[in-house]
Amino acid sequence: MRLQNRTALITGGARGIGRAIAEHFAREGAWVAVADLDGQAAAAAARAIEGEGGTAMAVTMDVTDEAAVEQGVAAIVNDWGRLDIALANAGVQHIDPVHKLAYGDWRKVIDVHLGGAFLVTRAALQRMYENGGGTMLYMGSVHSLEASPLKSPYVAAKHGMLGLCRAVAKEGAEHGVRSNIICPGFVRTPLVDKQIPEQARELGISEQEVISKVMLKNTVNGEFTTVEDVAELAVHLAAFPSAALTGQSVVVSHGWHMQ
Repeated sequence: MRLQNRTALITGGARGIGRAIAEHFAREGAWVAVADLDGQAAAAAARAIEGEGGTAMAVTMDVTDEAAVEQGVAAIVNDWGRLDIALANAGVQHIDPVHKLAYGDWRKVIDVHLGGAFLVTRAALQRMYENGGGTMLYMGSVHSLEASPLKSPYVAAKHGMLGLCRAVAKEGAEHGVRSNIICPGFVRTPLVDKQIPEQARELGISEQEVISKVMLKNTVNGEFTTVEDVAELAVHLAAFPSAALTGQSVVVSHGWHMQ
């Protein structure tokens, strides 16, 4: 098992990509704290992991709330003694052109993705530094590296998370902390499914055209990235044995973006 007896926090861990990673971490031997704004969904995910023989706990966490993040991380350390891995994964989306975008909608997306990543990072690093090291992971996107129309706050936030990841890699090195960002292409989660009719309306095209001509146009085979693809990469990055791999953006996108 690649993550035997290591403790891990995953925000936005009750559904979608976060849950797939939580389950895969547990199968690899990690003790997994499933953190989510929806505490009941987090508890259900933790129970499911334990039902499969893993070790898990649920944490109700609003990643935009400083106190909630600090209390959640403290609860993990109080129960398990340390925090080895933290993945800032919580996210939301909003579809609008810039000239129609409400500032409140801009702020919400930025606060959840980038503000939440900062708060989780700060709390996690304090514990990792005390314990001699750890791994910070971020759920970026191909939109950490390039842009698409109608998603300006998401693109800006994901670009910002890439910068945060690189800064943490520089600062964390002397404390034994590695930092990397996962950059998936489109993954067929509820967050993406919600975008399909929204983009169809804004662009004046069919939902199938959104899938084929917008989302999957630049992939090599017209396929969505899967949650399993992303979870396998997350395990690899969490288990990597040295700082030879730090400060990197790793793209998993069926060739949509090639670095």
